[in-house]
Amino acid sequence: MVLAAATMVGCAEAPKTGAFSGAKGEVKLLTLDPGHFHAALVQMYMYDQVDPTVHVYAPEGDDAQMHLDRVKIYNERSERPTSWNEQLYTGDDFLEKMIAEKKGNVVVLAGNNGKKTGYVKAAVDAGINVLSDKPMAIDQKNFRILEQTLREAPEKGVMVYDIMTERSEINNELQRVLVAMPELFGEMEKGTPENPAITKESVHHFFKYVSGQPLRRPEWYFDVEQQGEGIIDVTTHLVDLVQCTVMPEQEIDYTKDIEFTSAKRWATPIPLDKYRLVTGKDEYPSFLKKDISNDTLQVYSNGELNYKLNGVNCRVSVVWNFMAAVGTEGTGDTHYSVVKGTKANVEIRQGAEQGYKPMLYVVCKSDDEAAFETTLRKALKSVGNKYPGLGIEKSGDKEWRVTIPADIVKTHEQRFSSVMKVYLNYLVDGEIPAWERSQMISKYYTTTKALEVAKE
Repeated sequence: MVLAAATMVGCAEAPKTGAFSGAKGEVKLLTLDPGHFHAALVQMYMYDQVDPTVHVYAPEGDDAQMHLDRVKIYNERSERPTSWNEQLYTGDDFLEKMIAEKKGNVVVLAGNNGKKTGYVKAAVDAGINVLSDKPMAIDQKNFRILEQTLREAPEKGVMVYDIMTERSEINNELQRVLVAMPELFGEMEKGTPENPAITKESVHHFFKYVSGQPLRRPEWYFDVEQQGEGIIDVTTHLVDLVQCTVMPEQEIDYTKDIEFTSAKRWATPIPLDKYRLVTGKDEYPSFLKKDISNDTLQVYSNGELNYKLNGVNCRVSVVWNFMAAVGTEGTGDTHYSVVKGTKANVEIRQGAEQGYKPMLYVVCKSDDEAAFETTLRKALKSVGNKYPGLGIEKSGDKEWRVTIPADIVKTHEQRFSSVMKVYLNYLVDGEIPAWERSQMISKYYTTTKALEVAKE
C-alpha cells in the first residue's frame, strides 16, 4: 500500500526550496503511524517556528492512542508544560488521507521500520518534508529505494533528515572535539580488523522506563521483518558517530570509502512471561510464530560489523538484553567507545566503575605525562566558550577523566530537541547540506549491507 501511494502522488506539486523563513508557526507537523515513543519525544518541547496543532494519521489500534497519551503527559506536566493540539485521523486509508489533505509541511516518522522507506518516498513524492526516526531502511532492497529518494529530494524541494540524537550526547560530542585536535590526539590510527582503531558498543534493554513511565512495546517491535534486526537498528547511531569522527562534515562515497571485513548476528530469547510484561499481551501473535523455538521467542536483536571507512578499521556492535541486571535497573542503555590516535586514545566508558553513567577518558601514549596533562588542559580551555566548566581528574596510569558540568549535559529526551533545532535551521537554509545527505546514504548502505554479510 505504501509504495502504491508513493506512485499515486508522484506528480504532486513540490514546494519551492527556501519556503521557510523562521516565522512563528510556519512549520506544520504531521505525524504518520506513530508506533514508537520517539514520535512523541519530538514534541517534548514547543518551538516558536512550529504550529501547536499537529495532525496525526494512523491505522486503528493501540499505537495511536499510546502516542496521544505520551503527548498528553507533556501537555499536563507541571514544569514547562506543552500546548500541543493533536488532531487524530484513523482508518485504513490514513496515508492517502494525509497526502490528500496535506494539512502540514513536515511529517514525523517513528514506528514500523518495515514500512518506513515507503513512507519516506510517499512523503517526498507528495512534496512533504520528512523528519524520520532511524532506521529509514532495514534491508538492501529498501536501501536502494531510500537512496534514490534521498537523491531526488532536493530536486523536489523537500528535505529529509533522520533523528541522530547521539551526536549531541555530551561525551560523544567532546570525543569528536578532542579527536580533531592533532596536538593532543595526533593522527587517527588505521587499526586492523582484529584490533580496530574505532570501537563502538551499545547495550540496550527491551524493558525500561521513559520519561518516568514503564515503556510499553508494540508487538510488531519484536518482529525483525517489521522492526528490523539489531544490526540495522541501533547500529544506525553508532555508524553515524563513526562517520562523524572519521570524515566529519565530508561527503562519503560508499562505493569507494567503505569496505566490509565481517559481520555476525544472534538472537535474544524472550519467554512468554517477559513478553507479557513489556507488551501487555497474553500470547505471542501469529506473525511471531516463525521466530519461536522451544516455546520461546527468539529475536535477532544483536549484531556486530567490522569494516573500513576511508581506510580506518572500525567495529560496531549492539546487544539487546530484556532488562538491566538486578541492582542496576536504573542504568538504562549503556555505551562504550574508543578512538585510537598516535598520541592518545579518547574513550567513553559506562560500566559499574562509572556507576553506569557515561564518562569520558583521555589516555596518554607518550612517556611525558606532565607535558601531556598540560596539553590536555590547554585543549579543554580552548573550547571553554562552547563547553564551559570542563576539567580533568587523574583516573589511572597515564589517563584522565574529563569532568563535565551537569548543566551542559542533555538527557536522551532532551537530545530530540537538539535534532529538531538543527532541522528547523536547515528548513530555513533551504537545503540539507550535501555532506549530510551523502552520510545518510552511506550510513544506511553500511547497516543494510552488514545484515547481508552477516546472513551469508
